[in-house]
Amino acid sequence: MFNRMRKCIWHKELGLGYTPATMLTRAQIDRLPKVELHDHLDGGLRPQTVIDLAAAAGIALPCQEGEALGAWFRRGADRKSLPLYLEGFAMTVAVMQTEAAIERVALEAIEDLAAENVVYAELRFAPCLLTDGGLDLESVVEAALRGFDAGGRKTGLKWGLILCALRSRDPALSLETAELALAYRDRGVVGFDIAGDEHGHPPKRHIEAFQAIRAKNFNITIHAGEAFGVESIWQSLQVCGAHRIGHGTRLTEDMVIDGNRIARMGSLGSYVRDKRVPLECCLSSNVQTGCAPSIAEHPFGLLYRSNFRVALCVDNRLMSGTSLGREMELATQAFGLGLRDLEKLTINAMKSAFAPYDERVRLIYELIKPGYAAERA
Repeated sequence: MFNRMRKCIWHKELGLGYTPATMLTRAQIDRLPKVELHDHLDGGLRPQTVIDLAAAAGIALPCQEGEALGAWFRRGADRKSLPLYLEGFAMTVAVMQTEAAIERVALEAIEDLAAENVVYAELRFAPCLLTDGGLDLESVVEAALRGFDAGGRKTGLKWGLILCALRSRDPALSLETAELALAYRDRGVVGFDIAGDEHGHPPKRHIEAFQAIRAKNFNITIHAGEAFGVESIWQSLQVCGAHRIGHGTRLTEDMVIDGNRIARMGSLGSYVRDKRVPLECCLSSNVQTGCAPSIAEHPFGLLYRSNFRVALCVDNRLMSGTSLGREMELATQAFGLGLRDLEKLTINAMKSAFAPYDERVRLIYELIKPGYAAERA
């Protein structure tokens, strides 16, 4: 009887439809090793850091107390619209216009991730947003790399930087950003992305940037399927050559769903699953932008049960008032995930990282698997 019960629990932990014997506590989740693939540097500042940097730059804030300012950012983001969600970034990028500010924010991001037991993280930002104060693109990237490097040496966390272009900007600037990513690929930059509102800004408009990246055998992830549907995801994969998809929430528009299962998939859904295209899923931010009606109704659960390669990510820690541990906690509560589910998701993320193969294998077998084994014991 005991073995049968243990087998049922084990099947549930693999997402096969059983109820876990006990729900994981937040303390347990906090102890687990984690991998972060989708974290915007300018969306994850500490509220107190925003206050300090704004004071130094002479920028007025709506409030001067950290907790209240964090709540202000969350309220602004929680308006069920991606363009409205992005408005808060005007404040964070405004305080990140000096090398010292960028370096501080980068260092603190690594410290905050390490504090929640993240063992590998890929952070991203658009360098062009941080040049209004007179910095050139190279100075922006070098300041961020100094901060990440200092944080990595201090905490032991392994990291990579993804440089973002913006859909709404001139494609020539996207190409320049791609060339910048290539120039720093041996100093910590691990990939290239394009972000921003998808409506009216198809990724193929920036095809020269993606061609430059592909010609040099480099890594691409693209924000797609968040504010626009299947066409955005298709273009990102088949025209622009993305290796990963940021969000991908609206991939379900290529499916016929019957209850809690996929009855039939179109060619794009089949391609994404069969080719093991990683989907960087961000639960909290997708609800805030209106991409998903609630955590429980987020397509993540369906995609995970259907064996897509999904990973849990924070997107923007400040704007969404979240952390990777919090996103894991939300997933366990909404979808009944167990310890083996979280281990599978973490290994999915590490397999999908833009780190070199040897580094991915080392982190899986030296840190991730032993960390989960210790928690099971």
